[in-house]
Amino acid sequence: MDHWFEIVNQEDVPSPSLLVYPQRIQSNIDSMLRLAPAARLRPHVKTHKMQEVVALCRNSGIEKFKTATIAESEMCARAGAGDILLAFQPVGPNINRLKILVEAFPQTRFSTILDNDFSSHELSCFFAHSPIDVWVDVDCGMHRTGIAPKFVPDFFARLETLPGLRVRGLHAYDGHIHAQDLAVREKEHREAMTPVLEIRSQLRSKDRPIEIVAGGTPTFPFNALLPETECAPGTPLLWDAGYSQQYPDLPFQLAATLLCRVISNPTPNHYCLDLGHKAVASESPQPRLWLPQIPDAELVGHSEEHLVIRTALNLKIGTALYAFPKHICPTCALYDEAVVVFKNLASTRWKIHRGRALKE
Repeated sequence: MDHWFEIVNQEDVPSPSLLVYPQRIQSNIDSMLRLAPAARLRPHVKTHKMQEVVALCRNSGIEKFKTATIAESEMCARAGAGDILLAFQPVGPNINRLKILVEAFPQTRFSTILDNDFSSHELSCFFAHSPIDVWVDVDCGMHRTGIAPKFVPDFFARLETLPGLRVRGLHAYDGHIHAQDLAVREKEHREAMTPVLEIRSQLRSKDRPIEIVAGGTPTFPFNALLPETECAPGTPLLWDAGYSQQYPDLPFQLAATLLCRVISNPTPNHYCLDLGHKAVASESPQPRLWLPQIPDAELVGHSEEHLVIRTALNLKIGTALYAFPKHICPTCALYDEAVVVFKNLASTRWKIHRGRALKE
């Protein structure tokens, strides 16, 4: 196979390390733009949490972004993003932290989501004299956050009476849709989004525009076909082994990997790698990663700092290996920085804003 991921100066890179490949990230951005124009893209930065990736998106004409934390929102603002949606309903001290962020970056258009009256009144009090855009979070089937479609019109009307809030539209995340079969996935997407689109039509009878921010990655191509709907995928920017296997119909390529090394050979055919739970996302069942250099690799043990594999290959202690995580988003959050690879050379570092606090 093509070992495009290997770096020529791997002796300069400690393990475990997260490697990113800007040229491949740019290729993924280009693929996103072939599915939807820049004005209808709002990529989720939770996947990478890197200011430089935001800059690559902006250089391609993308100015709207979706975030999950105050720190991610600040990172986007510092990167010059023009429109930032905090898609995580702020409660408690986070409301004031959001207000501080909004005041610090007046050139950026900030917004957030709401799904209940308590949070709405809290947000209204903080922003009474400096209004903020809000989106009604619609539960389109995932049952994680949001309100059922039938309750949206009344909630929408109540929000419009509160000072400090400008109701911008509807937010619908269909993260429960992950069928591998394309036809099944499309059917499930249609069932999830039909009520959302009907609500928009109902609200539009009041002669006002109603925007929609919809979906994640598996349904990205379907949301791209919906008129006047913003698409908010995140994983396509870096891609991962899980989505690569699950969704071969999506036109993205792996743009991040993990450098690890063999640290022990306790028994014949058993090797220990320095790639434990603290180095790769471990919320999924095994296999949690793909080792392309070891086709017969069997993952037999995983703990905080260690990964034990079985293989017929003869590996030496210190051998450098490359692993593609099944889930890249929480994997990135385990690292303070990413090693940037240009033309197979590890050359610089990009900070990963994995914290939740505002920068001091």
